[in-house]
Amino acid sequence: MSNIINIENITKSFTGRKLFCKASFSVQENEKIGIVGINGTGKSTLLKIIAGQEEPEEGNVVRANHLVVNYLPQLPEFEEGHSVLESVMHGAIVHEGDEANRWTLESEAKSLLMRLGIVDMNQRTAELSGGQRKRVALVAAVLKPCDVLILDEPTNHLDYDMVEWLEDYLRRFRGAIIMVTHDRYFLDSVCNRIVEIDKGSIYSYDTNYSGFLERKVAREESQMASERKRQSILRNEIAWMQRGARARSTKQKAHIQRYEALRDQAGPQVAAKLEMASVSTRMGRSTIELEHVSKAFDRMVCVKDFSYIFLKNDRIGFVGKNGCGKTTLMKMIAGFMEPDSGEIRVGQTVRIGYYCQEIYLTTDKNAQTNEGKYASKFSEATETSWMDPEERVIDYIKNTAEYVKTKDGTISASAMLERFLFEPEQQYSPIGKLSGGERRRLNLLRVLMESPNVLILDEPTNDLDTQTLAILEDYLDGFEGIVITVSHDRYFLDRIVQRIFAFEGDGRIVQYEGGYTDYMEKRPKEQAGADIFSTGEKRGEGQVQKAQDSRASWTHEKKLKFTYKEEREYETIESEIAELEEKLEKIDGDMMANASNAGKLNALNQEKEETEALLLEKMERWEYLEDLAQRIAEQNRK
Repeated sequence: MSNIINIENITKSFTGRKLFCKASFSVQENEKIGIVGINGTGKSTLLKIIAGQEEPEEGNVVRANHLVVNYLPQLPEFEEGHSVLESVMHGAIVHEGDEANRWTLESEAKSLLMRLGIVDMNQRTAELSGGQRKRVALVAAVLKPCDVLILDEPTNHLDYDMVEWLEDYLRRFRGAIIMVTHDRYFLDSVCNRIVEIDKGSIYSYDTNYSGFLERKVAREESQMASERKRQSILRNEIAWMQRGARARSTKQKAHIQRYEALRDQAGPQVAAKLEMASVSTRMGRSTIELEHVSKAFDRMVCVKDFSYIFLKNDRIGFVGKNGCGKTTLMKMIAGFMEPDSGEIRVGQTVRIGYYCQEIYLTTDKNAQTNEGKYASKFSEATETSWMDPEERVIDYIKNTAEYVKTKDGTISASAMLERFLFEPEQQYSPIGKLSGGERRRLNLLRVLMESPNVLILDEPTNDLDTQTLAILEDYLDGFEGIVITVSHDRYFLDRIVQRIFAFEGDGRIVQYEGGYTDYMEKRPKEQAGADIFSTGEKRGEGQVQKAQDSRASWTHEKKLKFTYKEEREYETIESEIAELEEKLEKIDGDMMANASNAGKLNALNQEKEETEALLLEKMERWEYLEDLAQRIAEQNRK
């Protein structure tokens, strides 16, 4: 394999911190590279440099001629006023010849968007949530053919079926992949090389994530063994110097020079380690009790008749497709939202620490309320959701507590920040200068400084590096209290939880004992099938492909062919899809024209929902027929 990208002796700084110092590495054809390192070491910056979005201060980036690079940023941006479909197609049509394939590209784009839970193609991207915008950007990145696919946290905001689809897609991708992700199962499944950023240097390991962990330990042990040997020799040399060495001969001069070189040689830097001391508060006999709790928004049922009494030291995970109501339930438990019916009783000694899914940067104090522009009936904004980019890091923590009691004694806010890898000079910098992962780590510290005995963690693995996650998991092992988490991180769930509650449609929440792997083995097969085919949000391409394969085999065990009905359907289904899309556009126009007529608007809204559901059904049917047509063609060629 030949090199297609060479990074040569690059140096790069960010907000006064040196991220890389004379660092080098190369990318070969068809490699699947995962980049790891603690937050703030420059992972996203390295991706931007490789993609040509940023330039290094020193060094060179050499790319092969005519190399096509697609880049998915951590926080994607779109053209002002573009709809979802326009945003995707804007990146896909790059050559004049592509216009001839517009219908095919649009069909693929719509199929991928629905697969990732985006149904309304005409909605403005500016109106989407952060997670939806990331999924739209992911479709745009994978739709356009390329030689190198660069992905920054591609699994954030994807549910487990979507992640499995993406895994399958990337394993089959013919080209090089360079990505940053916290998902350790994902790194293991997709990557054949791990690149580690550590203290300004880049280390490469030709293995997956599990192999990297072993080799990293071996590298560090080798470095420490070399350092012990150097220190041993240095002690002998110091003793020789103290005996009164004189530079009277050439031999002695050379000996002194060797001593000085040995003395001045820098030893291996010991990486700072995130330390999380337990800061929980004692809990009394009463915990949290949910009795027949229900919650719905319009006709969407999020939670239906759910009851559970949390036990001391419970480790509970909630899973389900995006938008099913997991965060809504967390907010009801935390007291930010009231149930429609049922009762939530919280013990007098319970102190809840709520680690929210998304953090917004704003200096607008009026926005930092439940009336803020980001608040809605589906996602109430709370004070935990906001950070002022101009506020100093240390003041953000001191506003919660200046001192906290731990097993190690009373510790100041500044000392706790140091334990969380915020150096003294960084503590007096504004929050706006922190990376996204560092802001998440800072918010985690704020939650822990409240000394909770119940931790509610809503997607805690988003944007946290793998090292911080490992230490968080160790911390949760010793946490004296209840841990309740919503997560799509399969490794995290297997590592932490002892019981899983799965949202299985229509507000039903079903209990399973064990972690994520246990849940996947125990959940009913009919439920797994429903996950793939019931809604666009739940389907993963790999699973859809397998299900389509098996579905085709049920009907055509000997030789694949269309039935008469399927052949007629295949001839007309694309025009039917186009008619439904035109109908949706007309309904949108009618809704704007009748914005002040509540009765007419409700009727139009119901008609729109029915049309969208029919469109989704037609798109799924088109996928099946298109796949079957391709298989028949391949069979006939053979």
